[in-house]
Amino acid sequence: MIRGGKRSCNRFLRSGTTLRSCLAVLLLNGCVPACCSVRCEDLSTVRLAHTKVALATSIPAGALELEPETAPPSSADILLGSVYPPEAPSPKTLPRFCRVRLELEPSGNSHIVAEIWLPESNWNGKYLAQGNGVFAGYIDYDGMTGAILRGYATSATDTGHHSAPANADWARGHPEKVIDFGYRAIHETAETAKTIIAHYYGRRPRHSYFASCSNGGRQGLMEAQRFPADYDGILAGAPAHSWTQLFAALMENVRTLNAIPGARIPNSKIPAIAAAVLQTCDGPDGLKDGLVSDPRECRFDPAALQCRAAESDACLTSTQIASLRILYSESRTTAGERIFPGLLPGAETGRGGWEPWITGSRSERSLQFTFATNYFRNMVYEDPAWNYRSFRLENAVQTSDRKLGPLLNATNPDLSRFANRGGKLILYHGWNDPVVPALSTIDYYDAVVRTMGTVHPRTFVRLYMVPGMQHCEDGPGPNIFGQSVMPRYVQADDGPGNNIFRALEEWVEHQHAPAAIVAVKYADDADSAKRVQMTRPLCPYPEKAVYKGAGNPNESGSFSCSAAR
Repeated sequence: MIRGGKRSCNRFLRSGTTLRSCLAVLLLNGCVPACCSVRCEDLSTVRLAHTKVALATSIPAGALELEPETAPPSSADILLGSVYPPEAPSPKTLPRFCRVRLELEPSGNSHIVAEIWLPESNWNGKYLAQGNGVFAGYIDYDGMTGAILRGYATSATDTGHHSAPANADWARGHPEKVIDFGYRAIHETAETAKTIIAHYYGRRPRHSYFASCSNGGRQGLMEAQRFPADYDGILAGAPAHSWTQLFAALMENVRTLNAIPGARIPNSKIPAIAAAVLQTCDGPDGLKDGLVSDPRECRFDPAALQCRAAESDACLTSTQIASLRILYSESRTTAGERIFPGLLPGAETGRGGWEPWITGSRSERSLQFTFATNYFRNMVYEDPAWNYRSFRLENAVQTSDRKLGPLLNATNPDLSRFANRGGKLILYHGWNDPVVPALSTIDYYDAVVRTMGTVHPRTFVRLYMVPGMQHCEDGPGPNIFGQSVMPRYVQADDGPGNNIFRALEEWVEHQHAPAAIVAVKYADDADSAKRVQMTRPLCPYPEKAVYKGAGNPNESGSFSCSAAR
């Protein structure tokens, strides 16, 4: 093996070996001295298995202009824009960096596009990968922008197809692409990115991280379970890890609200539901603050909203009450076996609440309708004419599990390989998530604890439940705590006590296990430049924040972490 630093490398180069040969031989022997780092354009000649370097160019400081064919696909047609308005990479002024675009083909039907961005100066020595939402199909340039601004080498992938993130017709008749989406693309990108980093800087990253939410949270858990050597630290938010059961539960909600006459709950009635929930459940936690701190303790009965006279926006019909009970209830088989948990009461209103996700602007016009229909039509049954009216929960779950469970579900609670190599995992979930029920992540965490009794789980995994938060962000509670490197998620105080990703780094790099994380609620959820409305500690589960009985209830110092009752 070739060893040594600059002196031995110089001797090797003086022997007449070209720079490319130097890199090839050294990489094969597991050694990359710093003197063998290359210019950005030189990366176009790198030879990697089943991989083409399509672009390697230095991007000057300033705004990034994306080519039309690489720009993220529009999501306006599937309503995502109403929840999360499309964003260009921001802020517009970026430091100079090396942009590498790869095309990976690990199978005969694969075409995975990935990008790797490398700071040309002030690299912090670390690698941070981005994930995807829903069915992917895009590269998360916004997340890469945040990472490059903070000095990380970063990567993202479209997971093997280019499409709007709620569209899954690419999967129909393409099983290899489903494998790419399920787990292969994220893993292949991680391995290739670290090799490109080594070529460029002359050394591999000191630490590697993955941080994402929703499907991205599922991707993070899949990495920890299948490829534990890819990342040292994983931040997985609202993970859609039990994919097949989740989408069956979503489709059951769709069938309930759309196939039964009069069952859909109009958006005009959602404020009345939210008010009734708060009237019942805001206070038992010791503080009336507009939040249901632990919805498991909420004993809200939808019957309280029964119309006693003429129907109005202040009440629900008997059919609508039945729909509400189904939304709040677990999905079960005819034999009573649990399939998936239901939604929890609280935070039904707001930008990220029930209107865009569940009830929609009209019948068959909600995000869960779009997601669930795309999944069953294109992935499960592979029939473009399939219709939700033929959906039968138990049969659909069995078919979905058998066909796609091994490819899409990240439910294995045995994380011993990840833990044994020193990996750290932080999970977080909003209690009032309207798409991935919060109890699903608690179920997974509890399964890890039961499975890994010989390796105390708290030595490598933490879970933070966020009161009042909806899907990954938004909601009436404190919902910004550094869960993303994107600019709008960053607080003025960006230390590990206020930033969950910084806490993960402290845990990985200095063995400082995280305790409470202070979350912020801004006056405008979409703009962290607005005034701070509230701060609240997020406690490592099963602890929760309890009001001390004195002090400003809008300040985190007025709360302490206590064991759940």
